[in-house]
Amino acid sequence: METKLPHPDLVKSFRLIRANKYYAERTEKHVLHQLFWECTLRCNLHCIHCGSDCRVVAETQDMPLEDFLPVLDDIRTTMDPNKILIITTGGEPLVRKDIAECGKAIRERGFHWGMVSNGMLFDQQMCDRLVDAGLETIAISLDGFEEAHNWMRGSSRSFVTAERAIKCLTRTNITWDVITCVNQKNLGYLHEYKRYLIDLGVKKWRIFTIIPMGRAATHPELQLSNEQFREVMEFIVEVRKENAISLSYSCEGFLGNYEYEVRNYPYYCQAGVNVASILADGSISGCLSIRSQYHQGNIYKDRFSEVWENKFEPYRKREWMHNGPCTDCDMWEFCQGNGMHLRDDEGNLMLCHYK
Repeated sequence: METKLPHPDLVKSFRLIRANKYYAERTEKHVLHQLFWECTLRCNLHCIHCGSDCRVVAETQDMPLEDFLPVLDDIRTTMDPNKILIITTGGEPLVRKDIAECGKAIRERGFHWGMVSNGMLFDQQMCDRLVDAGLETIAISLDGFEEAHNWMRGSSRSFVTAERAIKCLTRTNITWDVITCVNQKNLGYLHEYKRYLIDLGVKKWRIFTIIPMGRAATHPELQLSNEQFREVMEFIVEVRKENAISLSYSCEGFLGNYEYEVRNYPYYCQAGVNVASILADGSISGCLSIRSQYHQGNIYKDRFSEVWENKFEPYRKREWMHNGPCTDCDMWEFCQGNGMHLRDDEGNLMLCHYK
């Protein structure tokens, strides 16, 4: 029997209708807020849920800083860099020996600079280097207690180094949070884990669930059943009411009546609307979570500003998504076909969080 998340009640439906009008306005204006730079595909871990299948020795070489900076210079000709966050990611961005220099160059051009890291190379010395280079935000991945985290990350050292990174961050003024991918291994002790994070000094916590793509497609133990998924939603609702730690669910997809309950904002896909990415090979795409072929250009032959202004139609005009399970769904008005990262190369929906 199919198990759905609760249908939005009347009051929440009115709120979602208002949010849709706001989203339509944002789509029309499509002001860039975040730009992800996949500065490397190399990684010092072998995570079993990796969507991009990063590896220690990547076939695609790191993008040279001098190739990326013209993109920023181009953006500055038409947009306010002070309103845009550049997020260095990968792979693992800290494997680049010049990562601090990259961040410094980003800040010198007036942009804000953030990072997503597994924490393996984030010790006090690295922390000081990044702070001096102007790092403003960072997210550290920690997927449960030691056994579960190390299993997921493929390293016996990954837990202690991520914990070390968090301890370093508690002594800084950087805006940071912890990201946890909930799966069969850590679902059973989320309450205990929450207390551990609070004691560690974590103020902001984000929970993800894992979609079956990349390496994760070969690990069914990473997936949650419908009942377990709802258990996670109820856990988030409970923790948010306690207000001892700021917890939210990721922007994975539309959640029915859990909208406004597990996040501070209603769901909408920002890919191609307020978020873009530069992939390691120069491809211009939406959110970096999108691994299907929805590229809109390439920095080695196109100007990013022109691509951003004149392309991204698949992201901003969603009628083409009104097919398959979305055709007769009564949530289409609110969901608009779910996240772009949940569509395969043929446009088929791989996962519906609501259903």
